Amino acid sequence: MSAIGQLTVSLRNTTGKGAARQLRTQGKVPGVFYGASTDGPIAPFQIAVDVKALRAALDPVRRQNTVISVTVEDGGQAVRTLSALLKDYQLDPVRRDVTHVDLLAIDPQKEVVATVPLEFSGKPAGTINGGVIHTVLRSMDVRCKPADIPVKLVLDISPLDIGDVLHVSDVQLPAGVIAVTGGRDAVISLQAPEKEEVVAAAADAAAPADAAAAAAGAKGAAPAAAGKDAKAAPAAAAAKPAAKK
Repeated sequence: MSAIGQLTVSLRNTTGKGAARQLRTQGKVPGVFYGASTDGPIAPFQIAVDVKALRAALDPVRRQNTVISVTVEDGGQAVRTLSALLKDYQLDPVRRDVTHVDLLAIDPQKEVVATVPLEFSGKPAGTINGGVIHTVLRSMDVRCKPADIPVKLVLDISPLDIGDVLHVSDVQLPAGVIAVTGGRDAVISLQAPEKEEVVAAAADAAAPADAAAAAAGAKGAAPAAAGKDAKAAPAAAAAKPAAKK
């Protein structure tokens, strides 16, 4: 397997905030390298990483799951080359700049655990009846060889009806890929609409019927009132002569 990314890092002998600030002036950040190579486990060691070079080494689609060929230098001289994954990184809470990097040395022929994003396709059938999508997981952990790490995992959610749940076990995995996240863990569900939404929908549906009933009642009341007035007119006329007598 050929590595996708290429990166050069330097051994670092100094630690602390002062050393980190000095590295940042050079466009670099402190980091640590650990894991296991083709020769077996390696003792963790401190490194300095050029952030721009690291970004350039990452495949824009695979991102953290990019396998990188890392050349380790000491005093400007290459001392070893390791295959690695970007295991973790820390960001400044305000500036959002990368402040620290963890590189995981790997054996390309041995399985690793990787986090792969989930993508949902289709429109749940139950949304026609007001069902509300509730997403529990947006990624899941898998175990496989570095070259087999999927770019993403797609889950078809079109069969979902209200009350249905899809689990990790429902995600179709490529050959050679095993789920590490528990198979019974929920990924996505379709929930019934909130009671307030149901009441509001019922009120909206009832409003036209109420308006029609009110209009019909008004039409019926008008003839009845006219009938009463017609009956009252002769009675009033008959009462007038009696008053003269």
